[in-house]
Amino acid sequence: MVMELNSQNFKEEVGSKGFVLVDFWAPWCGPCRMLGPVIESLSETMKGKLKFAKLNVDDEGEIAGAFGVMSIPAIILFKDGKAIAQRTGAAQADAMKKWIEETLAK
Repeated sequence: MVMELNSQNFKEEVGSKGFVLVDFWAPWCGPCRMLGPVIESLSETMKGKLKFAKLNVDDEGEIAGAFGVMSIPAIILFKDGKAIAQRTGAAQADAMKKWIEETLAK
């Protein structure tokens, strides 16, 4: 399951112990809409390894700006509240899963 982040729950959810993948997206963004089902699918197949969340940059531009998100979709992987890896653009499920697993293994 992919949770929705906003200014009220961002610090609590992303700042918790463990890994959190955040998909920075917007409804008008075609590549973001293509990536959405990939993130949804990975949230099921990788359940227990990390949390999956998404943040609408139109609604929460201040948070996106704080992490230097200039183009979307942007994926940031957090560990214990700190950004440890980032990638931009849509990707196939296998490529995204490989990137996540390689990052978690570091």
